[in-house]
Amino acid sequence: MDLKEKQKGPIAVYGATGFTGKLVARELEKAGAEFIIAGRNREKLDRVASGLESDPPRVAVTVEDREGLREMLADCSTVIACAGPFTLHGEPVLAAAVETGTNYLDTTGEQPFIAMAYDRYGGRAEKAGIAVIPGMGFDYVPGDMIASLTAQGMDGLDTVRLAYATDFQMTRGTMLSALEMIKGGDLEWRNGRLVPADPSVDRGRFDFGSPLGEVQMTRYPAGEHLTVPRHIETERVETMLSAGSIAPGALEKVTPYVARPLGVLMRTPVRKLTGRLVGRLPEGPTPESRAVASFTVCCEAIADGRVHRGRISGRDVYGITAAFIVKGAIAAALGDIERSGGLAPSEAFDPALFLDGFEDFSLEWSVDTATS
Repeated sequence: MDLKEKQKGPIAVYGATGFTGKLVARELEKAGAEFIIAGRNREKLDRVASGLESDPPRVAVTVEDREGLREMLADCSTVIACAGPFTLHGEPVLAAAVETGTNYLDTTGEQPFIAMAYDRYGGRAEKAGIAVIPGMGFDYVPGDMIASLTAQGMDGLDTVRLAYATDFQMTRGTMLSALEMIKGGDLEWRNGRLVPADPSVDRGRFDFGSPLGEVQMTRYPAGEHLTVPRHIETERVETMLSAGSIAPGALEKVTPYVARPLGVLMRTPVRKLTGRLVGRLPEGPTPESRAVASFTVCCEAIADGRVHRGRISGRDVYGITAAFIVKGAIAAALGDIERSGGLAPSEAFDPALFLDGFEDFSLEWSVDTATS
């Protein structure tokens, strides 16, 4: 019996005409899954389908067409949502998924959307017996899962600290989502609860070890403040991003000083102007650029003087996003996710098992449990 015969229904890809959506469609085809592609524009969907051997069904439907979204998902087991910024465009697809009893995964990196997905739809999803798993791409599978692996066997955790270092060219979609993320108003897990995040930008320096060494860090309103406490008991979650990930070279030193004023600007009409300028940029990186793009996420789990250190690294942020979310979606389509409701990646999947099989992206992880 092949994969299509085992699926409980096709997998829908909404936002299939975007950069990441096209990668997801190719990954589903490579896996031999049954899927449909969907988005706002029929002509663009036809162009995407023409680049695929499987000639998948396509559905042109806007996020404003709530009934159309429900009709699209009525026979689907799972939907992969790729159309962002999610805080602006994501909720209708999520709502339709829960209403039709369709498992939901997305590629969002936007903290407010993840919070909304858990708070507004988690309970409804549990009653419907489906999984709602936001942040199932590079944002935030590596960070959430290396946190789980690093914290294993530790009680009385004080802090889970996650430090990101990346080197990749953003797509237009990522840039637009980033504009939403830096506006502020984000939350952090502190003293065992979600509270307004510390608005300061400078996060000091962090030692990533060889070959990156010690680098300047800056504020990062990451989703792990929401995902990690769902499966790890800890008083505090800290997330940070290397300044060089935002502005490499000489600009790295000034990043902590310009980030906060930029966030203020993004709460003014300047954001719309910036969005229009971003829309004129190339859709995303070339295959050659993707191939050399890299990431490293380090984790420190701290409990009463004991420190476990974890590290996960790989390459091709967008390619691995597609591979992550397709692996998760196929598991959902096969009925292999044992839990229902709003789930963090590490709640839905066993991290050590899930992270196996991504050799094409040079994915490696390790945990050092030596106490320092």
